[in-house]
Amino acid sequence: MSTPFQIRNELVEYGRRLYERNHICAAEGNLSTRLPDGRIMITPSGACKGYMKAEEMIICDGAGKKLQGAGKPSSEIKLHAAIYNWRPDIMAICHAHPIYATAYSTARVPLMRPILPEVVGTIGAVPLAHYGTPGSSDLPETLAALIDRYDTFLLEAHGVLSLGKSIADAFNKIETVERFAAILFIAEQIGPVKELSAQETERLLRTCGRLNLKDDIIISSAVKFESAKVEPPKPSGRNKNAPDKESGAAGYR
Repeated sequence: MSTPFQIRNELVEYGRRLYERNHICAAEGNLSTRLPDGRIMITPSGACKGYMKAEEMIICDGAGKKLQGAGKPSSEIKLHAAIYNWRPDIMAICHAHPIYATAYSTARVPLMRPILPEVVGTIGAVPLAHYGTPGSSDLPETLAALIDRYDTFLLEAHGVLSLGKSIADAFNKIETVERFAAILFIAEQIGPVKELSAQETERLLRTCGRLNLKDDIIISSAVKFESAKVEPPKPSGRNKNAPDKESGAAGYR
């Protein structure tokens, strides 16, 4: 089991990795871990996570109240505390703004489609949590309907949140989500993206113990399919060779 000193250094290390991987900039993002005694160690508010020092980490109680540290805890401490209370199996949380995944969150597009087996077979899928003001008490409620089934989330217009068994696990899930988002974005520029079959999706979900996501993924894929349908043009009721009276002889609008 890691000591508090080691955990401080892990938060520093993974904050640096988030920064160097361009998943955050300036004072964005936050990381935390649940200590063996139930307290929460979290990154400080207003600090660039790429240049933190171990002694800057803040320790709070299980409700998010500051106990130790010179600075202020991350403004998202209420969200972290709520998640730890909801999910006793979770030991670390990572929030970042990776570019492609945050673009999907800003466009309000969840990453639910079963495209990459490496994603379906690990994190399953990435739902979109409705918008909540960053740092506000209403933000935890945006996850209430999802927190029991998922470990990764797009926060509407607010980046990515991941839950893990360790800081390394939470960080790796951020990387997985961002790579999925980037690959999907590029693939959709090339042509139609084909989803994995229902049988393969179910097999992968069963293997990683996430079969409870099957219905969510099927429903999301069905919605995507329906929204992609294009209605055939309706007859205009006039001679297509006749000049367009509204746009002038040249036909420009």
